[in-house]
Amino acid sequence: MKNLVILSGAGMSAESGISTFRDAGGLWDKYPVEQVATPEGYARNPELVINFYNERRKQLLDVKPNAGHIGLAELEKDFNVTVVTQNVDNLHERAGSSRVIHLHGELTKVCSSRDPYNPHYIKELKPDEYEVKLGDKAGDGTQLRPFIVWFGEAVPEIETAVSYVEKADIFVIIGTSMNVYPAAGLLNYVPRDAEVYLIDPKPVDVHSMRQIHIIRKGGFGGCAGIALLAYALMYASFMRVFVTVICATKVAHLCLFDGTKLPVNWHIRFGKS
Repeated sequence: MKNLVILSGAGMSAESGISTFRDAGGLWDKYPVEQVATPEGYARNPELVINFYNERRKQLLDVKPNAGHIGLAELEKDFNVTVVTQNVDNLHERAGSSRVIHLHGELTKVCSSRDPYNPHYIKELKPDEYEVKLGDKAGDGTQLRPFIVWFGEAVPEIETAVSYVEKADIFVIIGTSMNVYPAAGLLNYVPRDAEVYLIDPKPVDVHSMRQIHIIRKGGFGGCAGIALLAYALMYASFMRVFVTVICATKVAHLCLFDGTKLPVNWHIRFGKS
């Protein structure tokens, strides 16, 4: 099977009800990044930072993977899929994706304040443990802190991500502004003969001269765009795919690369014949 690598960002989870950080009305409008997403902010007011991530963590109990997450998981039936995500939620995993690389950490985990990437002190929290308190200790005796890569910190999983991107036959960008490095730089490691797709309802500057197939569709975690992507990939592989979308109000029609019109809604069903 071909290697399909997905780079996903905040727009992927926005349709599930998780606030983005950078868009108008996003989390950075409410909480200055310097206060809740830097080592300095944590050192100044650890209780504020701990409570901020407690609230983000509890939000996971009220949201579900959207059709976009589910659509990507379904692609594993026909591709060797790796999801490289800038998101810290667990919606890709809950949708069924089996290989997910979290560049910026994971909300459902906590770690040592002194040695955050030491695997001996990283703990996966159960839902009834999502409320971390000041005074809760890691195995090395330091305060448990969110397992999040803050601004100014190294991104330990970037090398793992690069190793998969370098082997990609198809590279897909979904729901990211491509403004945050080193994640945005992953495009530079995509093989020259690989196909590159970008799914986003808004223009995205990828800072690259290479050919990129643009799918300007959004909503439901990029569901419509993923439906088109799935059809295009299967069509190119001489396989027929049925992508069924049931619209809540009316049936919309999306135009495929070859001009074929496809009925689409937010619920996707993939099948081959």
